[in-house]
Amino acid sequence: MPLSGPLYERVASAPPVPAGLPLVIALTGFTDAGGAVARTVEYFRDQLEPAPVVAFDPDVLLDYRARRPIVTFEADHLTDFRPARLELSLVHDAAGRPFLLLAGFEPDFAWEAFAETVVGLAEGLSVASITWVHAIPMPVPHTRPIGTTVSGNREDLTKAHSVWQPHTQVPATVGHLLEYRFSQVDASIAGFVLLVPHYLGDTEFPGAAIAALDSLSVATGLTFDIDVLREENKPFLEKVAEQVEGSSELTTMLQNLEERYDSYMAGSGLGQPIIHTGDLPSADELAAELERFLASRPADDDKRGLR
Repeated sequence: MPLSGPLYERVASAPPVPAGLPLVIALTGFTDAGGAVARTVEYFRDQLEPAPVVAFDPDVLLDYRARRPIVTFEADHLTDFRPARLELSLVHDAAGRPFLLLAGFEPDFAWEAFAETVVGLAEGLSVASITWVHAIPMPVPHTRPIGTTVSGNREDLTKAHSVWQPHTQVPATVGHLLEYRFSQVDASIAGFVLLVPHYLGDTEFPGAAIAALDSLSVATGLTFDIDVLREENKPFLEKVAEQVEGSSELTTMLQNLEERYDSYMAGSGLGQPIIHTGDLPSADELAAELERFLASRPADDDKRGLR
């Protein structure tokens, strides 16, 4: 698709941005198991009040037919149109420390131009580091900590926090392209892949967002007050426990996952091992019944991609 205009505009009222800040990237869209990234973006916007510095143009970057904006209908008229947002903002953590946040929808178009622009903006602002997160479903139990696979050029993080180190090819996201381009210019970058229980992949799992924020804290030293997420997570886990306890099949499924998890943890030399790489039952077999109970809010890229 040819570009129909500039990718972004600078916000006239933007505050001055100090040099040397960490850059955090959270883009919704293709892979977001448990709604981890979407809920993290929501947390940043609702709790930390980011001040936009650069606003990217959805008319250039977004396929509206694939991810439609949200309108509000009140009886006989429309009261609101919520456009897509993708912004580079100045934000402050719970301790008042500033950082840069690139958050919003994953672009559908102009990936190379977008990546070149983001790398250029980061270089112009002399960012100290780049960290991004996304989440994929894996056959792991929700009763154990959410593990991560870490990529990039920060060996301290890849060695300490990669619980699974695959050799494979996967469909790329624009986050992967950004990581690749930042690595090419020797910028300090780390990408965290959250390994979310596959049977919770199509739910809004607050624990996944907690793991995302914890990963960002580990990489950047930033601190986040996640009490609101912890309060959301309690009733969610209670609901999961109720459904598991009410089904012998689900109980057996969970026990099998826990045994494999614990066996792998005991025998692995990785930092935080969480999965068994042997012959697990298929994700479909393990997830079928629990997904019927818990997927009360099925995956909806249209909504997640426009937050």
